[in-house]
Amino acid sequence: MTLVSTVRTALLALATLAVSSAAYADSGSISFRVIKAGFVVGGSGGSGSFTFHGRTYPIGIGGLSYGFTFGASETRFHGTVSNINRPGDVAGVYAAGNVGAAVGRGAQAIVLTNQHGAVLTLTGSSVGAIVSADLNGLAITVK
Repeated sequence: MTLVSTVRTALLALATLAVSSAAYADSGSISFRVIKAGFVVGGSGGSGSFTFHGRTYPIGIGGLSYGFTFGASETRFHGTVSNINRPGDVAGVYAAGNVGAAVGRGAQAIVLTNQHGAVLTLTGSSVGAIVSADLNGLAITVK
């Protein structure tokens, strides 16, 4: 085999491996509650559950925000987490920018990705009074 043929074969094998591992990525459902409060620097915390292959795992939520934040709110999120291979892929840090205001009840939708490539697609409803234009970091731990 020539060097070009060997390199071509190796690249083809790597491409096949990448496609096959992405093809086996799976998804699950996730549900959690987050309470956020702040004055300039905000904090959030909560808990919930993640279901994957028929098994439910408890999760913890923590986070910080920095920017213009004033008030407090509680949001209940429900959705899916995709592009995962095992339950531990859900754990990690998810980051997003946020600009918004809510008084009373409001609806939210967001898509976030962590360092493992897990994709959270969430909808939620919030209660409270909060005005924000901040950067958020949301950390999820699987217990």
